[in-house]
Amino acid sequence: MVKKARGTRAALAGLAATLVAGLLAGCGSDTADEARSDHRITVWTQENLPPRMAATKKVVHRFEQESGVEVDLVGVDESQLPQLIMSAAAAGKLPDVIGAVPMGQIWQMYGNGLLDTEVARQIVDDLDPGTFQPNALSLTADGATRLAVPSDAWLQLLVYRKDLFAEAGLKPPTSYAGALKAAEKLDRGNRDGISLATDPSDVFTQQSFESLALANDCRLVDGAGEVALTSPPCQNAFRAYDALAREYGAPGTQSVDTTRATYFSGRSAMMVWSSFLLDEMAGLRSDALPSCPECKKDPDFLAENTGVVPAMQGPDGKEPAQFGEITSWAVTRTAETDASRKFIAYMMGEGYAEWFGMAPEGKIPVRNGTPEDPDAFRTAWREADMGVDKRRSLADAYPDGLAGQLLDGVGGIKRWGLAEGQGTLVGATNGELPVAKAIGAMTSGQRSPREAAQDAADEVAALQKSLQ
Repeated sequence: MVKKARGTRAALAGLAATLVAGLLAGCGSDTADEARSDHRITVWTQENLPPRMAATKKVVHRFEQESGVEVDLVGVDESQLPQLIMSAAAAGKLPDVIGAVPMGQIWQMYGNGLLDTEVARQIVDDLDPGTFQPNALSLTADGATRLAVPSDAWLQLLVYRKDLFAEAGLKPPTSYAGALKAAEKLDRGNRDGISLATDPSDVFTQQSFESLALANDCRLVDGAGEVALTSPPCQNAFRAYDALAREYGAPGTQSVDTTRATYFSGRSAMMVWSSFLLDEMAGLRSDALPSCPECKKDPDFLAENTGVVPAMQGPDGKEPAQFGEITSWAVTRTAETDASRKFIAYMMGEGYAEWFGMAPEGKIPVRNGTPEDPDAFRTAWREADMGVDKRRSLADAYPDGLAGQLLDGVGGIKRWGLAEGQGTLVGATNGELPVAKAIGAMTSGQRSPREAAQDAADEVAALQKSLQ
């Protein structure tokens, strides 16, 4: 989940050039020769918000004391990471380890030959593959090749106002038909039927569309690797998204911030957002508090009156589908391997509960426990407090069953292109955002759903050709 709006490619390039100069001084050696090992590694982490950096530093400091390995920890924003990686690779100064790397970026690094996949395999083998969630291992591997060490996940959710649905006699929006019916019926007066992203420059828009598209069995590529965005299921997905966002959503371009603000203010009946929303909706972050009229008297109103649909199903879908992201620890090709192995093993073992505990609503564990205690980390996660300015557990803030839904949802995560071996293409689309651009043009009335699907397909096909 991108936490800040994505900037332009030109701006990122300029920013990357500035940052790389500062980052390279602390980066790992450009050789993997253990004879030159200095037991010092550079770790980039995308958990770069101040509270999360502070929490990570505490775990890292303890690791340093116990292992004798020195760690240079550097926070990097998700939108900057692709350019920073390529600049560091070109300079021969990659970091040793990168944390919280999304799947698309893992595959892009793999396609560019920047990962030490053998070390990643050794780490998972040492920890015991049986202690991991199988789907997380599958999505971060290329057949028998282990690309990275999966660490945690977040899920994309459709949230809705239970009280408004009950008053209108509506069932939970678990299908296209249900969501469209509810959006139409509840789109009244100052309230929109739904908050849905349309920003063409934001990966959040692409994520939001993919979550609905997967529900309708719309795929990025087919089994033969051919771009499939103009298939009937995808055409129907584009039409449904257009109806929801343009007809029943707020006017103008909607972003990761405006969709949340609209729902929090009580001015929309539904919203698509990530599970990172849950601490904010429970009033645990002062910079993103619910502001609905009822919330002024009762800060828990929105959390108590919000229902969650983790997985939807479209008319062409065979079963409900769950979109989500699995982030991983990546070992680069030039890493000091012994120190890197020790570090990641620690972060997935002794330090794991603190790692996912910094934001449990968006860092759902993908390692269930240890061989000695198979459910240790799932139990610790259920008990962990979320929030920044205030702290409460998920179970305390939300109805019974939501924690279990999120834990189980990791096993149902599906993503475009990975099962078809097109992970490198997925990484490229996250950089170029062809689907987000098409969605932006469609929902602003410039292109029809059919034209938007064709535009996206053409750009993805061009990207695919450039990668061959």
